[in-house]
Amino acid sequence: MAVDAAPSGQAPAGRLAGRWVPWLVIGLWLVLAAGMVPLSGKLSSVTTDSAVDTLPASAESTKVAALDDSLPGGDDNTFVFVYHRADGMTDADRATVERHYNTLAKRYPPKETAAAGEDDEGSPTRLSTDRKAMVFTLEVSTDYGPPEEIVGPLRDAAKDRPAGLELDVTGPGAIDGDMDAVFDGIDEQVLITTIVVVTLLLILTYRSPVLWIIPLVAVGAAALTSMGTVYLLVKGFGIVVNDQNSALLTILVFGVGTDYALLLIARYREALHHHENVRVAMVHALRGAAPAIVASAATVVAGLLCLLAADLNSTSGLGPIGAAGILCALVAMLTLFPAVLVVLGRRIFWPAIPRFSTAAVEEKPGLWGRLGTAISRRRWVATLGSLGVLGVLALGLAGNTNALREQDQFLSAPESVTGFTVLGQHFPELGGQPMTIFTRPAYQERVLDIVKDTRGVAQAIPEQTSGDWANISVFPKAAPDTAAEYDTIKRVRTAVHAVSGAEAIVGGPSAENLDTEVTTKRDEKLVIPLVLTVVLIVLGLLLRAILAPLVLMATVIVSFAAAFGGSVFVFDTILGFKGIDYSVPLLAFLFLVALGIDYNIFLTSRAREETVRLGTREGMLKALSATGGVITSAGLVLAATFGVLVTLPLVMLVEVGFLVAFGVLLDALLVRSVLVPALTLLIGRRMWWPSRLSRPAAEPTDGQQPLADDKEPALQR
Repeated sequence: MAVDAAPSGQAPAGRLAGRWVPWLVIGLWLVLAAGMVPLSGKLSSVTTDSAVDTLPASAESTKVAALDDSLPGGDDNTFVFVYHRADGMTDADRATVERHYNTLAKRYPPKETAAAGEDDEGSPTRLSTDRKAMVFTLEVSTDYGPPEEIVGPLRDAAKDRPAGLELDVTGPGAIDGDMDAVFDGIDEQVLITTIVVVTLLLILTYRSPVLWIIPLVAVGAAALTSMGTVYLLVKGFGIVVNDQNSALLTILVFGVGTDYALLLIARYREALHHHENVRVAMVHALRGAAPAIVASAATVVAGLLCLLAADLNSTSGLGPIGAAGILCALVAMLTLFPAVLVVLGRRIFWPAIPRFSTAAVEEKPGLWGRLGTAISRRRWVATLGSLGVLGVLALGLAGNTNALREQDQFLSAPESVTGFTVLGQHFPELGGQPMTIFTRPAYQERVLDIVKDTRGVAQAIPEQTSGDWANISVFPKAAPDTAAEYDTIKRVRTAVHAVSGAEAIVGGPSAENLDTEVTTKRDEKLVIPLVLTVVLIVLGLLLRAILAPLVLMATVIVSFAAAFGGSVFVFDTILGFKGIDYSVPLLAFLFLVALGIDYNIFLTSRAREETVRLGTREGMLKALSATGGVITSAGLVLAATFGVLVTLPLVMLVEVGFLVAFGVLLDALLVRSVLVPALTLLIGRRMWWPSRLSRPAAEPTDGQQPLADDKEPALQR
């Protein structure tokens, strides 16, 4: 049972060890939860995946989308019905197609414009030249609901057809509907799966029937608080939150929050052996663990906030969203979590309850102590061997790193994707997603003629004129989201921009994807150097050195290259993915640099603390022995939480989840455990240059006390 009064010699814990403090903290969190829980449930109501919200306002396709939405009928969703029979369309088939169109047109009245693909007689349906397929386009107003609510009824309405007549409902509206269906309920799925994974890992880590509940409750409180906070940020500052960022928020909070819990519990368990009063023990545990945890959180937050410099709204929005999640996790795990632990006392560790003892505890060299000794004896072998493994993995970057097409985003291709393939086979001139051109009405004919003569264009059709703008639909010959189609879009833009006075702009689904890819590449060139600089500065301030941060940053960059290369090999060779989603490199780099540097912070901050007392060599070996187990456990938990994304049916999320999980494991098990200790032992005290620890006089010898102004609070006395 915990002793209420602090024994003599523990007075420095001060008022923080007061009996009322834990209960006050818990009470404040209950008040906070009462306000945040209702707000957290509203987060899904402000998520958006529309191009107008995601792309920067300066993008040409964004201007087209905004203008299109402002025109009468401009916010309609386009669905393409592709009927096909391998032996050729029969008269009954053709009659069925006409009947389906008439039924659907009455249910969802089209706008009064010429439909794309009309034949000479004005029929809304069209027969392919090989007479094996028919197609018609249906414009459905958003007044009838979003795409995910419309595409199902449209498919059901066309089920009544002759045997052997196949139908695929595709087009931009169907693709949006299928994509939205993938994200429907994804937040709940991610949350539940993450809780299950973290619970299992905590039970395996602590082998206690009760202890695992405490970090889970604290992290859950942090997650709910972060969701409520993000909702307030969206309402107050107009931050863009898409479904992807919402899922990543949950993963981040549970991953880093559990990591912080593991580190604090490790220190707390140590302190309980040396302090009888559990509150005093917790104060000492916080003094030892909090600086590294705060530095870790500051690094991740600083890296995430660098995303504010990105032009892509979904990318820049992830910055404050992720930062809010990390800060909520930090506050919860440094206040609520220790308060609950203290209130419950030592018994929470049952059956392995740490006992207070005044006798000196003989430390036995464990696995990590033996590993440190082996690294110390063979420093060059450990260094070159680690770099060799990382180098071999990095060779995977020679694999398929092409951009992933939108149609290849699904693990299991939905009907809208297969329908585009069928459409391209029977109607090559309609196989691409249509471009939308807006121009001044007086220049519509001139722009139309120029577009028709542009290489790669199958056909161009004049659409409605409304107010100051005229609309032209353009069908490229190339398949959607291919390099050939993107080249056609670029040629069309160049051609129409040359028409003085037309003010022509080109957009559409594929143009939006092109602008997104271009913007992302531009963001990478800006954000990546910024993240490296900011993280380097944070490391320098924490370690009070220059060389150590440079060495640590170099190891993280090499680790990222290895993780990316190894992942590309898996994606290309094993999983058969057709490329890398445009957003994956930047997101993976951010997470692996910011989160990967965490474990180096936990190790080197402890090493610096021990170096003051023991010297560089013994300090690093002591730090590795003390932190090896807990950091490895933290790495496994963080990797497992990101691994949750692999269970989702979208290639982009699978790629991010696998890459980050693999990178975290690589960093925790190889880079932090072998490479960093080996490099530190090779470099010696110069690792801390130019701080006082890098000078020979600062290296403690047997019986010598460390420099007073370099000394950090030691947990064990």
